[in-house]
Amino acid sequence: MIRAVIVMNTQGKPRLLKFYEFQPPEKQQELTRSVFAVLSGRPDNVSNFVEADAIFGPGTRLVYKHLATLYFVFVFDSCENELAMLDLIQVLVETLDRCFKNVCELDIVFNFNKMHTILDEIIFGGQVLETSSERVLKAVEEISRLEKSASSVSFVPKSVSGRFGR
Repeated sequence: MIRAVIVMNTQGKPRLLKFYEFQPPEKQQELTRSVFAVLSGRPDNVSNFVEADAIFGPGTRLVYKHLATLYFVFVFDSCENELAMLDLIQVLVETLDRCFKNVCELDIVFNFNKMHTILDEIIFGGQVLETSSERVLKAVEEISRLEKSASSVSFVPKSVSGRFGR
């Protein structure tokens, strides 16, 4: 099971935190700082797989990818395959690149809801739902289309809204 997805910048500021097991906010911040301390101290030429027993408890590992100014981190238990998790990070990054045309930190900051929608299409409740970037994009586009059509629906008849200057 995937326990958490963390996207943070190279200064350790979290841009996305998604924990699939309840953690109080203080504990989430502490875990994020611990993960950043481990990742920021690692040289670039070492493996992207880290045993996270000391941070998250026994049997927990994390895999990360450092791209530009962002760390994409997946925390998971021993039931998941490390290479599959690394591939899942790649799916997430590819989907974000297609969605935002060369994703950067500001895209994640200013499109927070879309980022969560994309992540929820890939992982839900700690379980992998979809590994196809194309299918995830189609689902996100459909959700966006439905949100737009729902926001254009008015519950006040035009004759009434015209009377009151709306």
